[in-house]
Amino acid sequence: HVQLVESGGGLVQAGASLTLSCTANGSGNRLSGMGWYREAPGKQREKVAQIISGGAPTYADAVKGRFTLSRENAQNTIHLQMNSLKPEDTAVYYCNYFEAGGGDYYGKGTLVTVSS
Repeated sequence: HVQLVESGGGLVQAGASLTLSCTANGSGNRLSGMGWYREAPGKQREKVAQIISGGAPTYADAVKGRFTLSRENAQNTIHLQMNSLKPEDTAVYYCNYFEAGGGDYYGKGTLVTVSS
C-alpha cells in the first residue's frame, strides 16, 4: 500500500513563492506517475502538474511559466516550485501517485492560501 507524505503549503501574499513536496512511501519500481491536483472552494478538483517516469512534466494552462515540477526518481519524491502566486491559486493541493496497471493514490492535501 502506498502512502503519500506531503509537505509545504501555507499562507503567502500575492507574488510570493512556495514549494510543495511529496514522497510516495511503499511504492514499487513499476512505471509510475506523480503530480499535484488542487481543489478550490466551490470548484472541481483539477490537475496542476504531472510527471511520468522518464517523461517531461506537463502543466495546466493556468500555471504554465509559474510552476515547476521536478521528480527524484530514486526516492519517488516530487517538488512543485510555485512562483508568482496569485489569489486564484488558493486551494487545497493534493499529491497524486499512480502505477501502470496498479493503484491510484492521493495524499490528504495541504492548504495554500494566497492573499491579495
